[in-house]
Amino acid sequence: MSHEPDTPEEEMWRGRFIVAKRRGKWEYVGRTRGVHAAVILAVHDGHVLLVEQYRVPLQAMCLELPAGLVGDEEEGEAIEIAAARELEEETGYRPASVRILQRFASSPGMVSEEFSLVRADGLEKVGDGGGVAGEDIVVHRVPLADVRTFVEAKAAAGVKLDVKLLLLLAADYLRGGAEA
Repeated sequence: MSHEPDTPEEEMWRGRFIVAKRRGKWEYVGRTRGVHAAVILAVHDGHVLLVEQYRVPLQAMCLELPAGLVGDEEEGEAIEIAAARELEEETGYRPASVRILQRFASSPGMVSEEFSLVRADGLEKVGDGGGVAGEDIVVHRVPLADVRTFVEAKAAAGVKLDVKLLLLLAADYLRGGAEA
């Protein structure tokens, strides 16, 4: 397998938010300003917070864990601060604490982006959520026991599913409970 570590990286195209690159035969995209995402696992009173929003690349609504960019508003922003800000903005819930669980690669064969999975605890409802102007985020507070049924119903209705939802479905899938 050729890792091509000594092959220079070539920038093929740059936009405002993303850059397309090539290293040898590999083409991939990344973010332009070195920001990365915080994905938020927010569980409170036996419920998990999910968001649904229109995603242009998919041309469809997408069900996701709440998330947002770290450092897009303030360079050097702490992951925990960005995650708390984004959770409140998207869902209307303010966390008492946020802790980093792990860093993951989004889609490592095509995107250089990584995200930090964080856990938000001690949630307090302080607003409606919905995101910033134009985002039109729909907030779902789903009982943990009903996550699979809820996700399956959304998928059946044509809503796309963000891969990070696997976090909530994995135990069932590993037990063989998932059907194609």
